[in-house]
Amino acid sequence: MLLSFRYINYQITPTQSQSSCPHLHLHLHLRRLSTVSLPSKPYRKFPLPHLSYSAAAVSTGAIVSHSPEEAEENEFGFLRDEETENYNFDGSFELTDLKRFESPKVEVKELEDLPEQWRRSRLAWLCKELPAHRSGTFLRVLNAQRKWIRQDDCTYITVHCMRIRENEAAFRVYKWMMQQRWFQFDFALATKLADYMGKERKYLKCREIFDDIINQGLVPNESTFHVLIVSYLSSSASNCLEEACSIYNQMIHLGGYKPRLSLHNSLFRALVSKTGLSCKQHLKQAEFVFHNLTTCGLKIHNDIYGGLIWLHSYQDVIDKERIASLRAEMRSLGIEEGPEVLVSVLRACAKEGDLAEAEITWKTILSSNSKPPTQAYLYLMDVYSRVGKPMKSLEIFRGMQERRSPNVVSYYKIIEILCKAQETELAESLMIEFINTGMTPLMRSFIDMMGMYANLSLHDKVESTFLWCLEKCRPNQTVYNLYLDSLVQNKFLDRAAEVFNEMVADEAIGVNTKSCNTILRGYLTCSHYAKAIKIFNFMREKRYEIESSLIEKLEYVLSQEEVKKPISLKLSKEQREILIGLLLGGLRVQIDEENKSYAIHFVFRENFKVHSFLKRHIYNQFHEWLTSKLPVDDEDADIPYQFTTISHTYFKFYADQFCPQGIPVIPKLIHRWLTPRVLAYWYMYGGYRTSSGDILLRLKFGKEDVLRIAKAFKAKSLNCRVRRKGTVFWMGFLGKDAVAFWELTEPFVLADLKESLVAGVESPNGSSGIKNMNLSSDSDTDGNVSVCMDDYNST
Repeated sequence: MLLSFRYINYQITPTQSQSSCPHLHLHLHLRRLSTVSLPSKPYRKFPLPHLSYSAAAVSTGAIVSHSPEEAEENEFGFLRDEETENYNFDGSFELTDLKRFESPKVEVKELEDLPEQWRRSRLAWLCKELPAHRSGTFLRVLNAQRKWIRQDDCTYITVHCMRIRENEAAFRVYKWMMQQRWFQFDFALATKLADYMGKERKYLKCREIFDDIINQGLVPNESTFHVLIVSYLSSSASNCLEEACSIYNQMIHLGGYKPRLSLHNSLFRALVSKTGLSCKQHLKQAEFVFHNLTTCGLKIHNDIYGGLIWLHSYQDVIDKERIASLRAEMRSLGIEEGPEVLVSVLRACAKEGDLAEAEITWKTILSSNSKPPTQAYLYLMDVYSRVGKPMKSLEIFRGMQERRSPNVVSYYKIIEILCKAQETELAESLMIEFINTGMTPLMRSFIDMMGMYANLSLHDKVESTFLWCLEKCRPNQTVYNLYLDSLVQNKFLDRAAEVFNEMVADEAIGVNTKSCNTILRGYLTCSHYAKAIKIFNFMREKRYEIESSLIEKLEYVLSQEEVKKPISLKLSKEQREILIGLLLGGLRVQIDEENKSYAIHFVFRENFKVHSFLKRHIYNQFHEWLTSKLPVDDEDADIPYQFTTISHTYFKFYADQFCPQGIPVIPKLIHRWLTPRVLAYWYMYGGYRTSSGDILLRLKFGKEDVLRIAKAFKAKSLNCRVRRKGTVFWMGFLGKDAVAFWELTEPFVLADLKESLVAGVESPNGSSGIKNMNLSSDSDTDGNVSVCMDDYNST
């Protein structure tokens, strides 16, 4: 049963008639409590990622935290890829609410009311000294006061620090006070401090105080719920949106509060601010926000309806009735269906193959817009494809060419449709047309073409398309797998063995479970048992799963051979160098001191397309070390953005070298380990190319560590410049040095990423790389850095 608690705001106020109660009179004389009203000095405004500063919906405004714990998670907030197919909100979408919250008032003695002169002097000295000290000295100073300091004194210091906006010092005093034997929980003080922490976007500290209140069996104040949710929403860390939703739900179910309109809108906007595929799981929470807006009788903005329909259109199973009811409600309220809503309806029709509704929606779009958005054309083409009318899809594509210039995605779509329909001549002509436009990348369409020929058992066409792909771009693992499978199907095993060996030798391509099973199937089918056993042993080393259809015949072959001892795990030279590169780029070793175990937790950023390619490669490279693996028959399964290796003593070396005692450091022997492969993986994991073709590498270590790396580069005749941004150092290679760095690392950069990361090439219209960071000075001082990620074309 869920219990609902309410806090008790017990505030002692002197009555006019005190003589009737001498005990109370004496108590009040000793305490002389006075209510403290903290100043409402406005904070400086700062633009937050995805949400404007007004999303805070707090009267005192907003400032951004630069504390280490939040900075680590927010340092990439300005380095995100610009995604397509986001929901575009109306400029009138309400996120501000200047109405103040009612909060419990903090009761504390004023300094002049204290009877002892020595206590007043010591408190005044502590108020002056403590904010100037760092954590270690801060705690030593407080510990030295244990003999005389009590809760009233600590409360005064905490309130004083909040008055002068030294909220970090106030939090430290509060946490130290909680550890003392005389401590009694003060709800009002905790509420005030949590509110200040949340307004500074220090959501970890705000959450810590929030949990303290919950653990006392009390319900936090409405302001605490509100500011904690806003603080989470202002962060770009991966799990903050989920935490904000959790707190929002507690605010309603546990606290019984009715959130303000601005908070509903801010949360809803955050739920639909990502691309459709990455936020479709937020539909249930978005519906809950909509339900609360309805039940509270609040004004529902047009974009709430549009955003809900947008989310529904991305679901795997389309709820047509819900979309229809939302559209009907919009019409009843006189809300016009804008382009976002109509495109969402077309997207839903494309998934369902609902041609009739799609044609009605298309006519509505044409009547309201002489130049429909590109996505509308793509979804209409998809609808006709699903109902078996690829020629109509081609007609729509040609119509789009007349109205607007086609882009890469539109060519992807029409070639994909024609390949599925096995219209070989039309697909070939469109592919030639696509290449002649000079647009890139071409990889996705080459894959569709090879897949069509493979389904038609046209091996010669598969091979010629593979060679064509070699001329126009660098094939990736998927292209090689298609060619390898075609070779095996047609029993060209010698050529298949050459291709497989090429894949193994080329680190930028590599092999995976499907590649190994394909060549193993070929050897078993043609009774090349010795070669089959070699592939089997290779798969054992990499812990690749064998297809069920091959197991019976493989068991027969193995029964004729001597059973070898189990293969023990061992890091290869390539894996060791990859780990060093990733550790330099920000990867960390998971250390369990209690069990003395060490593991590698791979983390990749969702909104960074370079990482979307890199994660699959790293997954394949460390396949035998991972705790969980994808199904053998599902090559296209979505690899998670976070995965972990098993705990192993091999990883202790990397923990000792890069994170002794939990502190990130650069090993003293790093100059021996900076091989081209190490630098390439550092670049791919924690580096960027600027719009002018320069290269930046990220380092989250101390200043001395960064200088050690810089000296190592100098010894390799690579000049670099360093600039500090918050808690992160950026190491820049400019001009000829960037070209030299690229020439050194290019052989080890993934084929899919070379176009995005090549140095010395200016981006067209500034759309590749990040904007230039000010590295004109040799010093490593802090500077105002304006950077933003480019819009890489997905393949």
